Amino acid sequence: MSHTVIENTWITLADGTRLAARLWMPDGAVHEPVPAILEFLPYRKRDGTSPRDEATYPSFADAGYAGVRVDIRGSGESEGVIDGEYTPRELSDALEVIDWIVAQPWSSGAVGMMGISWGGFNCLQVAALKHSALKAVISLASTVDRYNDDIHYKNGCHLSANLSWASNMLAYQSRAPDPAIVGDAWKAMWLERLEGEPFMLEEWLEHQRRDDFWRHGSICEDFGGFPVPALVIAGWADGYRNTPFKAIEGLGPKAKTLVGPWVHKYPHFAWPKPRMDFLGEAILWWDRWLKDVPNGAEVLPQVRAYILDGPRPAKRRAEDPGRWVAVDTWSAPEMLVLRGGAGRTLSPAASEDAGEFLYLKSPADTGTMAGEYFTLKPDAEMAGDQRLDDAGSLVFEAPILPDAIEILGQPRLSLVLTPETASGNLIARLVDVHPDGMATRVAFGVLNLAHRGGNAAPEALEPGKPVPVQIDLDACGYRFRPGHRLRLSLSTAYWPIVLPAPSGGGVTIDGGSLALSLPLLGDAGTIDLPEPANPNPLPTYVEHAPSATKRTVERDLQEGVTRYHILEDTGLFEHPDTGLSTRQVRDETWTIAPDDPLSMTGESRWTTEMVREGWATSTRTVARIACTATHWLISAEAIAFEAETEVHRKTWERSIARDFM
Repeated sequence: MSHTVIENTWITLADGTRLAARLWMPDGAVHEPVPAILEFLPYRKRDGTSPRDEATYPSFADAGYAGVRVDIRGSGESEGVIDGEYTPRELSDALEVIDWIVAQPWSSGAVGMMGISWGGFNCLQVAALKHSALKAVISLASTVDRYNDDIHYKNGCHLSANLSWASNMLAYQSRAPDPAIVGDAWKAMWLERLEGEPFMLEEWLEHQRRDDFWRHGSICEDFGGFPVPALVIAGWADGYRNTPFKAIEGLGPKAKTLVGPWVHKYPHFAWPKPRMDFLGEAILWWDRWLKDVPNGAEVLPQVRAYILDGPRPAKRRAEDPGRWVAVDTWSAPEMLVLRGGAGRTLSPAASEDAGEFLYLKSPADTGTMAGEYFTLKPDAEMAGDQRLDDAGSLVFEAPILPDAIEILGQPRLSLVLTPETASGNLIARLVDVHPDGMATRVAFGVLNLAHRGGNAAPEALEPGKPVPVQIDLDACGYRFRPGHRLRLSLSTAYWPIVLPAPSGGGVTIDGGSLALSLPLLGDAGTIDLPEPANPNPLPTYVEHAPSATKRTVERDLQEGVTRYHILEDTGLFEHPDTGLSTRQVRDETWTIAPDDPLSMTGESRWTTEMVREGWATSTRTVARIACTATHWLISAEAIAFEAETEVHRKTWERSIARDFM
């Protein structure tokens, strides 16, 4: 089936706000109505997500689906001002968009919703609102628990991605709409969003524990009420790897999951390879639930996962060794329990000499090999060789493995520790040690010790009093090869991914209490998953300036300061059909003194450019964070330019009390 692209159409909401949509329409849809696939994002359909949209929606249209890619309020060419992440207004707007789709003459009345990251989040959230036309969703790199599995907080720990993402959103939302779409109204629309856009970090830091703000939009609050089939997809190299397992445990047979080796990208063009035929998988899903085709999608294995087979850290992980497996019906896996023993060993049986008490106080700059919380490229954004971080950690190690161990699911660590201060973080990493000593991070988990009893009501530690703690590490699918060693690395710092607790105090670990439980793979069958028919589906745009990336760690031995620097430059690229050239540059630096957690600072700068012959706009934004023992100190600025002339400037500055964090 052939299709037609409608570059822009307007969807008018009940309050008069117009949202901008790009459509991919199967030819003949007016005569034979078709289902629609909706993706609802703030990432600018005109220039932000256009490459991936153009690598995806034509295939859907050729399979008989209308692709509807909509910019949410206040983003791209849509009118109004954004009011935050996944807000009630955003979700209400999405419901109105579905109403609009159903009312179109080309619509069959059946709608599917999908997306990765923001779109993966809100398709689950919108589905939970039970619009009768929304029949199924495909959610990639998303969450069912906004507090514990997103870029803000993780088990009570404050993630540096909280600042990074607030800075990203400030840069994205400060960009102008395209006059080729909105006409002469572009500047008034731009100035309205520049004046009204929030610095989202303010709101996020006002909610440092798991309260109603985070429960809103977390479908785990009512799994039983979730109404539609959900295909949930994630990548082991990404930060959202827990979601598929939480989804199937909560949604039961309504959910199917698929986890590959990938970063935060759609699987038909993601890294590391192998990729999978996402387009074919999605069309199978849509055919079953939107066209009622009896194709067996409902009896697919509940879990399909790629079991990594000893990948090595590298400057670029283009392809990871492993195999695909299937679990028809997921249930709690059998656990292999390894216990702490004398000499910081791990073994299946408790040691008679296990009663060691081991003091741990990591340098505050431990963690520089962690990579990003969520990764977009298979380079230094992925976790590197763990030996450097292990130097600041308490390490337990199993003997050389005589046989392979294969795991799938979330490892769990339990132990008893005695804190020397009222606050602190504990980080656990599961590491695969290769015969030559190179160390691959398999999974990690974090715990703000004030959240040891839950995330809703944190409690200070009592110095000198032993407390039991439990950490669920992130889900993983991994094969430890014979001849390798299994390592557990514990630290009280994991900077810059985790921002430091206010006190730099250490903890004493009761080695005899330590138990590491590994979820065994069992007898899951090996399967083949088709790879994409087109190995390079992304379109090619016109390059005017090349992209660049840089990630460095500098340890100033004279000043006693460690600096972690990130530079990401997209380059300047022109869309060949629209003539619009865009560029975004992220320049981010984190600093800390290894002996002073309160010295932590973060600064994230973005420059954005939009250029067409006779028209140019740019923005410069910066977001900063520092801390005292009692407060987070945050500030931001957004400056907008038309050509070389400054047209708007806005600043924010707040001091927000730390809440057991």
